[in-house]
Amino acid sequence: MNNFLTLRRLYWMATFFCACIIVGIFVANWVRVLPSIGMAGLLLTGLLYAVVYRRIGNARRWPLFGAITLVFGLHVASGLHTEPAHLGDYGRDVVMQLPFLLLPLAFWLLPPLPCGQLRGLWGLFIGVTVIAALGATINYLTDSTAIHQLYLESRVMPTEPDHIRLSLLVTVAIGAGVALLWHRAVGAGWRPWLWAAVTSLVLFLHLLAVRSGLMTFYALGALAGSWLLFGEKRRLLAAKLALGLLLLPAGCFMAFPTFRNKFYNTQEDVGKVNDTKEANRYSIVARVYSYQTALALWRDHKLVGVGKPDLQAEMARRYAVLYPEIDAKAYILPHNQYIYNLAAYGSIGLLIFCLGLFYPWWWARRQHTPLLVIQYVSLALSFLVEYTLETQIGVAFAVFFLMLALQGSLPTTEVKDKWRPA
Repeated sequence: MNNFLTLRRLYWMATFFCACIIVGIFVANWVRVLPSIGMAGLLLTGLLYAVVYRRIGNARRWPLFGAITLVFGLHVASGLHTEPAHLGDYGRDVVMQLPFLLLPLAFWLLPPLPCGQLRGLWGLFIGVTVIAALGATINYLTDSTAIHQLYLESRVMPTEPDHIRLSLLVTVAIGAGVALLWHRAVGAGWRPWLWAAVTSLVLFLHLLAVRSGLMTFYALGALAGSWLLFGEKRRLLAAKLALGLLLLPAGCFMAFPTFRNKFYNTQEDVGKVNDTKEANRYSIVARVYSYQTALALWRDHKLVGVGKPDLQAEMARRYAVLYPEIDAKAYILPHNQYIYNLAAYGSIGLLIFCLGLFYPWWWARRQHTPLLVIQYVSLALSFLVEYTLETQIGVAFAVFFLMLALQGSLPTTEVKDKWRPA
């Protein structure tokens, strides 16, 4: 078996299945099974490595990978006090959250991927993101007048995947491209293409005009500027970046009607927050009242929450009592992952969630890990305005790219001729 399943072949198998996950995140609505095939194949590759070579690639770093699986355990434990009527929802949730178990286990079993394959996977991700952005842009150009109106009605252009997840994917792809360029991790022939990809994605992000993606982009820009100013002492470059971050939204406001209409819509939306009835029409107003409803629910179940499978029904009951002015069809779950988990799992559950998910960031705090920082900032900020981890694509995006970014930080015997993407 050692002669057939050489380490080189196992690496290529793992890279292939990682590529399936990356592509699958973008085409899940057409080939829903592709991300699952990638995760199952990656786990099988890890098991083959462990059996054939009689060792575990990251055996001593089990707390690093085990911490992520705590999130899966949290979802499993929620079934302990689920109403019988919602057991079907409980089962579907456990299946959807399987990446929190399968991906850490697979990457724990496997030794760190070689530098070249890591660069290739990040390059593939950037390329697929550009294709998705191009498809959405073409769709926009074919019916721009109607799409401009959508932005005045708290809606956006059609995208694949959905606009919220795509905006986060675009932001991470921009950050990954900049990191690869900064560290000269791509060949000279590819650098102009990568610059073009990053530039086009920055413009597309503003054309798409999704608040969560834009917030994350500018937060990462501010973080990069601070690092240049205080860490690298590159004051001139930091000043140029700051000027660019000031001029970019002004230019996009004039150039892109979608960006401009989203600004006006957000301004109008925020102005309606104090009118409860407007939750039936405006997205930000609806979110504010969903937060208040969820927090009221949490105050009655502070330690362990109501359980995720029962959350929607409990929220509906509390809405009817607190805000009878809001129509039942306008009831929404809290678009904030922290408040969502607080209501679903209580204070104990939220603590376990944060410790498990963010422990790898603490573990790598003294290392140079820009890609890991980019992914964590994207997740942490998106959690403020979305329940990012409550969709199949959201879970796959969150866990896979955390694991991929961690690969570059793990100890390896590989001779480093270029920066390992971390």
